[in-house]
Amino acid sequence: MPLYDKDPLTALEAISAAQWLAFAPLAFQATAVMRDRGILAALAGGDAAAREGMTIDDVAKATGTSEYATRVLLEAALGLRIVWRREGRYFLGKLGRFLVDDEMTRVNFDFTRDVCYLAAAHLGESLAEGRPAGLKELGPWPTLYEGLSVMPEPARASWHAFDHFYSDAAFPAACARLAKAPPKRLLDIGCNTGKWAEQCLSRLPGLEVGLVDLPPQLERARARLANAGLAERAQLHPLDLLDPDGALPRGYDLIWMSQFLDCFSEEQIVGILAKAREALAPGGRIWVLELFWDRQRFEAAAFSLQQTSLYFSCVANGNSQMYDSSLFLALVQRAGLEVAELTDGVGGYHTLLECRPAG
Repeated sequence: MPLYDKDPLTALEAISAAQWLAFAPLAFQATAVMRDRGILAALAGGDAAAREGMTIDDVAKATGTSEYATRVLLEAALGLRIVWRREGRYFLGKLGRFLVDDEMTRVNFDFTRDVCYLAAAHLGESLAEGRPAGLKELGPWPTLYEGLSVMPEPARASWHAFDHFYSDAAFPAACARLAKAPPKRLLDIGCNTGKWAEQCLSRLPGLEVGLVDLPPQLERARARLANAGLAERAQLHPLDLLDPDGALPRGYDLIWMSQFLDCFSEEQIVGILAKAREALAPGGRIWVLELFWDRQRFEAAAFSLQQTSLYFSCVANGNSQMYDSSLFLALVQRAGLEVAELTDGVGGYHTLLECRPAG
């Protein structure tokens, strides 16, 4: 369905939403405290809590939180629609239930808190200078990708949980599609921890896989494949894709990139796709698995991707984003490729672009 093609808010709704934004940092932190100290879980637990609600004193005793802290948090939660109150007793609302039970919400929340929150204060500087000015809150690297393997906890765990949550849902569907016409040799560009390579090698016994990434990521992928007994059918190719003299290995009949090109600017994407086209074996294919905010079924998914673009601005690299598909498809064309088939909803959120050299 079309999104964002009209202003959906009344004036009263708009002024209320504006206040939500004005107090958003405090609201976010209050929600994190209620979740992490068990306040939301206490309200969610047991039939009695759901049926009869809990007083402030009940919640304070159940969680070991002071009465004052419990009161200010629960009163803030009323305005956030996380809880509701009747006759002095608090009940967990639908929004609160998602905060307690929904894995996607947990993953997104932890990613924002542990990776993005402090860095977001540097967003203006990042956008003005075209660099990830907020990355200094995590480490001294020029981009996040140099620091992925040594990023401090809990940021490292939350980043990988965020990345894997979305790819893990799409990989089985993409691998099943690949198995219908399996390649002999597959090149996985931006292999990260090697999850996709492991899945393909496990499912397709005749397949050879080449892995391209920065050396720290390749080492983690190598360890994963070795633990799975699959390392002998994998070749490692350390490469910085932004090195103008760095060429991709040739002879692969399928080149795969998943949640990878969104890590680069428009011109960089064109350059990487052109390198892939040049390295492709005759008759070969290029598969790109990406998340496009304008191709989502639900507004919550589109919203999450739009906000993730700000992470790229102030934390990851300062020049990339979660792209609108029309912009991205124009980049594919500029790189001398054409889309033979486009499939939305892979794993729920992804779009699979099956590309080939144009003409």
